Amino acid sequence: METHFNAVKITDEVYWVGAIDWLIRDFHGYATNRGSTYNAYLIMADDITLIDTVKAPFRDEMMSRIGSVVDPKKIKIIVSNHSEMDHSGSLPEVIDLIGPEKVYASVMGVKTLTDHFHERIAGKVIPVKDGETISLGNMKLIFAETRMLHWPDSMIAFLPERSLLFSQDAFGMHLASFERFDDQIDESILDFEAGKYYANIIMPYAGLVSKLLERVPKTGWDIKLVAPDHGPVWRSKIPWILSRYTRWASGAPSDKAVVVYDTMWQSTALMARAIGEGLSAGGTLAKVMPMAAHHRSDVVTEILNAGALIVGSPTLNNNIFPTMADALVYLKGLRPTNLIGAAFGSYGWSGESVAQLNGLLAEMKVETIDEGIKVKNVPTVDDLAGCFALGKKTSDILKERIK
Repeated sequence: METHFNAVKITDEVYWVGAIDWLIRDFHGYATNRGSTYNAYLIMADDITLIDTVKAPFRDEMMSRIGSVVDPKKIKIIVSNHSEMDHSGSLPEVIDLIGPEKVYASVMGVKTLTDHFHERIAGKVIPVKDGETISLGNMKLIFAETRMLHWPDSMIAFLPERSLLFSQDAFGMHLASFERFDDQIDESILDFEAGKYYANIIMPYAGLVSKLLERVPKTGWDIKLVAPDHGPVWRSKIPWILSRYTRWASGAPSDKAVVVYDTMWQSTALMARAIGEGLSAGGTLAKVMPMAAHHRSDVVTEILNAGALIVGSPTLNNNIFPTMADALVYLKGLRPTNLIGAAFGSYGWSGESVAQLNGLLAEMKVETIDEGIKVKNVPTVDDLAGCFALGKKTSDILKERIK
């Protein structure tokens, strides 16, 4: 099959045959400003094997890349490591086109794929259990369940003959790029996008990440390549990305505070700026993030390695501002840990916002260090001095906590 969509060799007998999505800018509420990839991998073993598929609209691109290596109908095995639609959306059609002898997924994966595709896939997928091995003839795949990293069906697969771990969504990032390997991409981009991915996808399951990082060395697997379902393949910086996952999973706070707010007539904005000045004067790295200029997923990315979260909102119709409700509900679901915090806001007559913000901080298990600051209408010089003092107080407490 002649095509301009070509496979990329990862090792002898293993090829990347995924798709590049240059257009996507929203991934279930997460701003993907650099696009993404949907990675699939072809193993040219005796029994040719396809690891994962791609989002449905990109099926033909994947099939063309496979065709640049081998007739797709020669694929005997398909493995679905993760049933989320960006990796399984094209699976039923691919099964129909290829006619593989066997299709494998985790026990939960079989159930989820059946829930997704019903009679189109029912009875066609074989469950594999944690620790199970399947033969590819001259090679084999060893499976390990990674439930809730980040779906109940998630699993990883290790190809020992090539020291290659297919890590599913773990260690991935949303980054559209022709460069397929970590050492072909600027480290600052890797750091930002891997952190953003962890913060917005993996962070709620930090405890499970820690267990996985403890478990893998005990398997005895000699891992020299890590091939995730999004972003580049890790071949040069595996210790680097593992160290970051270890740090992020620990939830260890740093001397950094994030001030998140929105404003109507700039009163709450004045308060936020004064708090930021107080934080900075205390020697704390301060990120002041107005929701009018920042996406919720970028706020979460900054919070990943922060030690303090200070939130502000005016009162609108007896409630917090809608953009703040959006950001905090999103953040609550991602369950950041080890944060201290406080609330602030301005109001015209009813003034419920600070109490509501304090309630949301409590639900997120953020340790509030102050009852919060409420200002009626426009803050005075004394009000802004109080805001500055709140920033300085936060900085002082944060420094004590991270000693």
